[in-house]
Amino acid sequence: MGKFISKISFPGLGIPEFSIDRVAFEIKIGSLTLSVTWYGMIICLGIILAFSYVVYRAGQAGISFDSILDFTLFTVPLAIIGARLYYVIFNPGNFHSLRDIIAVWEGGLAIYGAIIVGAIVVFCVAKFKKISFMLMADMAAPAVMLGQLIGRWGNFMNGEAFGGETTLPWRMGVCNRLTGFETLYVHPTFLYESLWNLVGFILINIFYDKKKFRGEVLLWYVSWYGIGRAFIETLRTDSLYLGNTDIRVSSLLGAVCALVCIPLLIFLRVRHHKMAQAGTISRTAPADITVLLGITPPPASAEGPETVEIDLAEAMEEKENLSRAAKEKLFETTNETENAENGDMEE
Repeated sequence: MGKFISKISFPGLGIPEFSIDRVAFEIKIGSLTLSVTWYGMIICLGIILAFSYVVYRAGQAGISFDSILDFTLFTVPLAIIGARLYYVIFNPGNFHSLRDIIAVWEGGLAIYGAIIVGAIVVFCVAKFKKISFMLMADMAAPAVMLGQLIGRWGNFMNGEAFGGETTLPWRMGVCNRLTGFETLYVHPTFLYESLWNLVGFILINIFYDKKKFRGEVLLWYVSWYGIGRAFIETLRTDSLYLGNTDIRVSSLLGAVCALVCIPLLIFLRVRHHKMAQAGTISRTAPADITVLLGITPPPASAEGPETVEIDLAEAMEEKENLSRAAKEKLFETTNETENAENGDMEE
């Protein structure tokens, strides 16, 4: 069997064994041969669809395409670097030179590193462009989830990111260099995470317009993904560990995210209800999470958006009244002129 070929099967589902080469095709430039992998193409597809999703949400929020493009050009490359650094930091034994560290094409990216660095970059760009970070985070969170559910199929094409052995009906048979070219029947954890993210993506979009404050969608995403990752990671055989302990880093981080964000969501929902009842914030316009946490003061007028709508309506009514009065005045002037002309003709 070739170095990059995996034999996959799902016997419990009636899917017989088939082979997958992680290299989709090769490009020859003189004496140089470039290998284009399925993983790389699938990741690129995920990025493109995630970008398209943010553009869609930005259009609804009145943010320009150029602004989203600026965010993307800074965030994507730095997030990839973050994903690599995270993997290197928690897996130092496999890296002995600078070449080992930068050899991303040989595998080794961690999604948590991409999320952490990506969030920092979005925060900095949002500050520079004077756009609400929480508004951007709410648009970006479902986009990241979309990218993740697609990206996990890149792991499938590589024959990696699978779990321990199992006899469950949906077990996956895999035979490649990672299994010592022996067929093992394992948990298809790549599929578990992809489906978990798919359900989360659908639910978030169903309730997206029902959010009460900017930053709520971000908390939904972190909570949902944290719960799923905390459990799924315990099934995997390629986890990153905390030092010399048996603690799986991604499982721990996922559990912490869920345990922090779920109570925070409940607290902020209750806080929003009380502040809206007191008239401190608007009942209809989403407040910023920093207002609910007391970090920034509430807007000068809690019912700002409604007041603007009333003012606009009054202005339009006044404009119509002025227009009607002008027409009546013009009509009166025309009649006077015609009467005067008729008088002259009679004389």
